[in-house]
Amino acid sequence: MKRRTFLKKSGLAAAGAAAAPVILPSGRLFAASGRRMAEHVVMVAFAGGVRQQESILRRYVDDSQGEPYPGNIMYNLLGGEPPVAKIVYGTGVGGITPIPAVMPTPLEQFGTTFAEVSALSAGHFGGLNSLVQGGTPGGQGLKQRPLQPTVFEYLRRHGGYKATDTWFVGNGIGGSLPLLNHSEHPNYGAEYAGNFFAPTVTFEGAGEYAFADAAVYHPENELNPMLRMKAFLDQQFEADGTGGFGGGLNNTDEEKEQIKAFMRLMYDKVENNAINLPPVTDNGDTATVGFACEVLSHFMPAFTLVNLGAVDSCHSNFSSYLGALHRADHAVGHLWNHIQSIPEMAGNTTLILTPECGRNLQPNNILDENDWRAYDHSDENSMRIWTMMAGPDVPEGLTVGGEDNPVGMVTDTMMTVCDILGVMPEVQAGGMVHPGTDSLFNRI
Repeated sequence: MKRRTFLKKSGLAAAGAAAAPVILPSGRLFAASGRRMAEHVVMVAFAGGVRQQESILRRYVDDSQGEPYPGNIMYNLLGGEPPVAKIVYGTGVGGITPIPAVMPTPLEQFGTTFAEVSALSAGHFGGLNSLVQGGTPGGQGLKQRPLQPTVFEYLRRHGGYKATDTWFVGNGIGGSLPLLNHSEHPNYGAEYAGNFFAPTVTFEGAGEYAFADAAVYHPENELNPMLRMKAFLDQQFEADGTGGFGGGLNNTDEEKEQIKAFMRLMYDKVENNAINLPPVTDNGDTATVGFACEVLSHFMPAFTLVNLGAVDSCHSNFSSYLGALHRADHAVGHLWNHIQSIPEMAGNTTLILTPECGRNLQPNNILDENDWRAYDHSDENSMRIWTMMAGPDVPEGLTVGGEDNPVGMVTDTMMTVCDILGVMPEVQAGGMVHPGTDSLFNRI
């Protein structure tokens, strides 16, 4: 269906381009010239390097280990029968028990799937920047903020969203992950950043030990380090946008109080085992999604980016990779169900998910406990990915493209978010995204 016909049928074009102005918290009128298609978007970076063969193509080990056993291990997202033998991806000793589906109907049946999408980078860093910036990180160092604006900055500057309307829920603080919530671009930057936090670091382990009980620190041995930490956090969350060395996210005083209340609530929930975790939570991705559900319930953001990454174990352990892929599917199913349980978000939230890169066609020489070979990411097969989306006005049960017919690019995911939330014209006019990047709605 062409976009013009699609918009006409969905009623989005009925009112033309005009829209009643909305007064923003800053006092200015709604500036975005696009039309919002949903009130909320949750984007999942289905990250860590996901091979087409085991995911969207549903081939299990038939196209990786020379074992004649195809099958679908992502049955919350995809239709198709699971493998009949060589089960290693579930729970129990050796992973012999698959995790039951949490969604009665796979996401692809009530959403749209782009089955063969082109990545721009075979690496995680470039791929994540493609998802966040809509471009490739040319000239950007590994531990450096993006040079071009991020989706958070586009939404906040052109859509007028406040800081707590945009969240980046990371699965850790390694590499450059905490730096991807805003760029160094002179026209954007920290003033338009999204709030970032890594829940498994903040609310578990060392973070829980340091902060959960509001400990009183020894004035001689521990006070000075804590004062330095306080100064850093104060600058990180300053409301004047200057940021200092800590960034400055331009949270208002009211928003900072909301964040404090959220932090206290999370520590209480952790202590009482009350976090809304997926039914099976035994790796970092599933825990990250559980805390992302809490962010959605507490803030009901316009935009939330959730980063996963446990499938990166494919470098050295193929069996572990299969288990992580199965759990990522399980976690996303739980996330979708949770969205439907929030009255303010049910029915007006779009979920969109994309791997940042794929995996090689040929294995490396590392064997796991099942004598299965592992896979790196560096060849043309690593540039093959897919995208799924579901939500308001997304065509149901539609598959676009296929193994021999690539449609779309990884950067389309970021542009689609901007399209749904009404800022795509401004992003396109800025000319800072990868050439040819478009909303996926225009590729239908």
